Amino acid sequence: MSKNLVIVESPAKAKTIQKYLGKDFEVKSSFGHIRDLPKKGMGIDLATFSPDYEVSADKKKLVTELKAAVKKADMVWLASDEDREGEAIAWHLAEELKLKPENRKRIVFHEITKNAILKSIENPRDIDQNLVNAQQARRVLDRIVGFEMSPVLWKKVKPGLSAGRVQSVAVRLIVEREKEIREFVPKASFKVEGVFLNKTEQEISAKLKKDFQKEEEAEQFLELSKTTEFKVLNVETKPGTRSASAPFTTSTLQQEASSRLGYNVTNTMRLAQRLYEEGYITYMRTDSVNLSQEAIEGAKKQIISEYGAEYSSPRNYTTKSASAQEAHEAIRPTDFAVKSIGDAQLNKLYQLIYRRTLASQMANAKIEKTVIEIGNSKLPQNFEAQGEVIVFDGFLKAYGIVKTEDDDEENNEKLLPKVSVGEALDYKKIIATEKFTRPSARYTEAGLVRKLEELGIGRPSTYAPTIQTIQNREYVDKREIEPQIREVIKISLAKDKIKKEVLDEKFGGDKNKFVPTDIGEVVNDFLTDNFKEILDYGFTARVEESFDEIANGDQKWKEMMTSFYSKFHPRIEEVEENADRATGERLLGVDPQTGKNVHARIGRFGAMVQIGEADDEEKPIFASLMTGQNIATITLEEALELFRLPFDLKEFDGQAVSVGVGRFGPYVKWGETFISIPKGEDPLSVDQARAEEIINEKKKADAPIATYKGEPVTKGTGRFGPFIKYQSIFVNVPKRYDFDNLSQSDINELIDAKLEKEANRYIQQWEKEKISIENGRWGPFIKFGKAMFKIPKKKDDTKYDAEELKEVSLDEVKKWITDQDPKAFAEKKKPAAKKSTAKKTTTVKKTVAKKPAAKK
Repeated sequence: MSKNLVIVESPAKAKTIQKYLGKDFEVKSSFGHIRDLPKKGMGIDLATFSPDYEVSADKKKLVTELKAAVKKADMVWLASDEDREGEAIAWHLAEELKLKPENRKRIVFHEITKNAILKSIENPRDIDQNLVNAQQARRVLDRIVGFEMSPVLWKKVKPGLSAGRVQSVAVRLIVEREKEIREFVPKASFKVEGVFLNKTEQEISAKLKKDFQKEEEAEQFLELSKTTEFKVLNVETKPGTRSASAPFTTSTLQQEASSRLGYNVTNTMRLAQRLYEEGYITYMRTDSVNLSQEAIEGAKKQIISEYGAEYSSPRNYTTKSASAQEAHEAIRPTDFAVKSIGDAQLNKLYQLIYRRTLASQMANAKIEKTVIEIGNSKLPQNFEAQGEVIVFDGFLKAYGIVKTEDDDEENNEKLLPKVSVGEALDYKKIIATEKFTRPSARYTEAGLVRKLEELGIGRPSTYAPTIQTIQNREYVDKREIEPQIREVIKISLAKDKIKKEVLDEKFGGDKNKFVPTDIGEVVNDFLTDNFKEILDYGFTARVEESFDEIANGDQKWKEMMTSFYSKFHPRIEEVEENADRATGERLLGVDPQTGKNVHARIGRFGAMVQIGEADDEEKPIFASLMTGQNIATITLEEALELFRLPFDLKEFDGQAVSVGVGRFGPYVKWGETFISIPKGEDPLSVDQARAEEIINEKKKADAPIATYKGEPVTKGTGRFGPFIKYQSIFVNVPKRYDFDNLSQSDINELIDAKLEKEANRYIQQWEKEKISIENGRWGPFIKFGKAMFKIPKKKDDTKYDAEELKEVSLDEVKKWITDQDPKAFAEKKKPAAKKSTAKKTTTVKKTVAKKPAAKK
């Protein structure tokens, strides 16, 4: 047995490290934290702020295995990640496995390479309790905030809601941006652009240096330009440079992967984690732009070899953030000789990191910028054309140029033809276009990360989970915003003729940007009104600074918690006692038919409108808001239209037809079939003819495309992509097939494979008890209802094979389940019988949209 046991937090990391260590080392994974605060209850003694950690049920078997491995080892090496979370994992392992200081060593490394691993073993240390305490402080403070603020939301807003320290601030940013957009009043002006021709008929595009505020001014300028002889008034050429950006930090990697690759932050971090664990890049959670001397030398060698000595310009960068840890490194390749890797998705991110790091060590690009002024002394303003030439590409050779979301779309500088001062130019066309100012853009994931970092809120490890959490809680989403249409005036001068047009322009539309939901806005407004300090950007940043001070040993974590809680808890009690309920209610006006008030507000099932008051003798009636509508902007007219839904149309092919809105959006119901109305189409505009058209399209889509053993096969597109359906079996169609042109042999192949897989799925099945032993991707497992359980090893510590599992009794399987979940077969309490109430004389039907059945 190995004398040395190394414990890391992930199986992939364990596999990579095992390659570099000899037979004297055994590497095992803890699969993340082995213990944490309990899932139920706060798990914190509020008198002392001592956490009550426990080993979760799914980790008990693993802990037993690790304890057994510890007994056989002379030395245990704790090799979890180098950040605070990794330090806490090492500390929890030491505590739970009862490791004595003389029998344990803590090792850290920035990269998983042979040199780094061997060097870390030569330079071990003990667990850094300051880093552990910083992690505990974050975990405990966030648990207290969540556990004490969430019940206030249940009482004052809606049951089932939750609040978090960093997440609530992120939602606040998105809500405030949305309110800013709603309140924005666009201002119009006329921008003038001209296309001029030199003597060799080469085009020069130029912009007038000043906009006109009024249409008359723009038109007068074009009239004046008709008879004007345009000349080159000035030509100015200036040398310039462009320098490379620093190597990646967690934040800048997330931003660049979003703009260049279209990856969301969660996907970026998942891929970066794999690259790190497989030894390709350095640690991916860092706020440092520092590079080691070894990395600088490695990049220099690669640049000279690939591009030449003139492209090399070694340099190191310093981090502006005071909290950044310069001992850490930026994200970089571990070996510059590795230019690409096999896995296509991993390679895209690796290439981005590789090229960014190389570029950071390359010479500046040299450019020559040319500005040509065009005009005439008779005109009130002159035109200006700008262009640039790259004289030496430098770092651009490796990294190229990418536009950011903040770049002006119109600033496309082009190469300009040669002209001389005094040269006459003819105008080809001059156009004055009405342009409107635009509000600040909604946040993309990358933009939100940039803003959080700028405000000092959160740290590299928190950005991805924060953004995921606010979406999971349905406080924000990325729904598509349909554009509005407005008229713009365009005045053109060409061939001495002026032409005026009124054009339609789309504006305000958005895709893949964060928009607050109604419940997100209501929760944010309630929290900002009642917990100003917790939602304050400065306060949240100061808390992060306190965690940094704890990590540096400059502050005691329990003293920090005592100071925080002494102000926080009294505020919780005050708000719980005195704050009004929050529903986001807006009075929209009066219903002309009943004379009753119409309100928009949050109800039990989400955003809705109601006619009438709760205390009226006749109960109010309700209608759910449609996708794209929200409480803050819905009008009285739009609200009243909702009460038309659902509405009935005439029968079609002997089946009833109706139109409504449900959980999955607007639909046409034909018999018992729910058919989605196309995106962006108003369900209230669907008449009999359009409904029949939608039904016929559905019938056509559902028509059999082939047969299999005499039975029809249909196809469709569902939540998980394209599929074919045979009997009641759905078969996903992989990308390698041409879904629009599936042949009979394709269909036979897909269904054969699916049926074979299904036949091999069950090793044993007890349908009545909803228990089965099934073959899974990583071997056999037990399924009980929707829950999955592991199959234990035999007494001789070997695994059961499929043949042995066929002989296992139901009682034995039940025992395996209860060993992992003692309450698995406990009888569920029956709900208390409702008390009978006297029948009311009048009932009013609530007009709530029906929910369509879930689709494949």
